[in-house]
Amino acid sequence: MAGGYPLSKYHFIVQWGGAETGFSEVSGLSLEFAVIEHRSGNMPEHSSIKMPGLRKYTNIVLKRALQKNDKEFFEWVNTVQMNTVQRRDITISLLDETHQPLITWRVKNAWPCKYEITPLHASANEVLIETLELAHEGLSIVS
Repeated sequence: MAGGYPLSKYHFIVQWGGAETGFSEVSGLSLEFAVIEHRSGNMPEHSSIKMPGLRKYTNIVLKRALQKNDKEFFEWVNTVQMNTVQRRDITISLLDETHQPLITWRVKNAWPCKYEITPLHASANEVLIETLELAHEGLSIVS
């Protein structure tokens, strides 16, 4: 294998609004470019050319175990009002065995667009998970 072993995905940290929080799952780290097709009538090819268009970012989904007296997610959700919201830049870092970042993704101007907890179930034997879905305006890799 060139460069050693592939990276594992289970050791990571999320920083948001000055807080560092442990999560059990992070998803939605993706972007795509719209494709613009154009053809002039005098082009010798009988097909259009394709150009990159606007970027589209998938919502980021953060999941963690619900902790007693930790209402930080819900307090952030409560900042959402008509046409106003508290936006935060988020960093998600994949860590090595010494807890140092290997890769860091920066999420620009994130804000909560959905909050959810797993269903309550009287005979369940599992942790209660809260999920926060974030809309945002940019995703970049910074290291």
